[in-house]
Amino acid sequence: MISHPAIVTCALTGVLTDPAQHAVPVTPKEMALSAKEAHDAGASVVHVHFRQQAQGMGRFPTWEPNVCAEIVDAIRSACPDIIINMSTGIVGPDISPVVAALRAVKPEMAALNAGSLNYLKLRSGGQWAWPPMLFDNPVEKVQGFINAMNELGVTPECECFDTGILRSVMMFQEAGMLKKPVHVSLVMGVASGMPAKASWLPLLLEEMTPGTHWQVIGIGREDVWILHRAAARLGGHLRTGLEDTFYLPSGSKTTSNGKLVEALVNIAREEGRKIATCAEARQMIA
Repeated sequence: MISHPAIVTCALTGVLTDPAQHAVPVTPKEMALSAKEAHDAGASVVHVHFRQQAQGMGRFPTWEPNVCAEIVDAIRSACPDIIINMSTGIVGPDISPVVAALRAVKPEMAALNAGSLNYLKLRSGGQWAWPPMLFDNPVEKVQGFINAMNELGVTPECECFDTGILRSVMMFQEAGMLKKPVHVSLVMGVASGMPAKASWLPLLLEEMTPGTHWQVIGIGREDVWILHRAAARLGGHLRTGLEDTFYLPSGSKTTSNGKLVEALVNIAREEGRKIATCAEARQMIA
């Protein structure tokens, strides 16, 4: 029996999902309402990406500090005790726009993309879904983010898209780059990264040093719910949201982040897990 409660995170909106095609929140009001809904369903953390606010531009990201702060202020006003986990993913060596947003938002936690990945996807006919791209996160860029987070008192959440990145995070810890406890997110389901297979979890746990906090980020359709159930059973923390999936365990399309969180909470409880309150989650990530 797992004794510690499960932290449930809701990833509200994602990177490039078109709000004209999918009901993802974009504006401060939409983000706040969606965060409140997720919070009321059991989420103690929201993972936040920021979108451009001009008409017709809501599918594109922004690091404009005033926009980022306005969105987070709205979320905090709607649910004051929720923990903000801010995205920091940016292509290229210049991280200064993200650091400026970190200073404006002052999140308690932020994603740390801990290694590089060829970000690829094929369509059924063998054509690229988008031009092949490198999500570049060399060690010096990772260290730059760690330095900024340490300065601002932000807890890094190390996102690992493949096994090599996970093993690198353990080396970052050994080299003194990361403080203990290390927080790891196993990103599973990206086509060119780790697959969303529950059978992988025991092997991945073997690569973590004792005391590592970990969660699963399952990208995909109804198959990710099998992965979430295994993570809950093995003692992991849990994440869902419109960034990760549009589909409920039944296979039907969700109408909101709250419905996804409600489904994940139900699975965790079926596996005997207590759901962490915001206060309990805050204590665990400190």
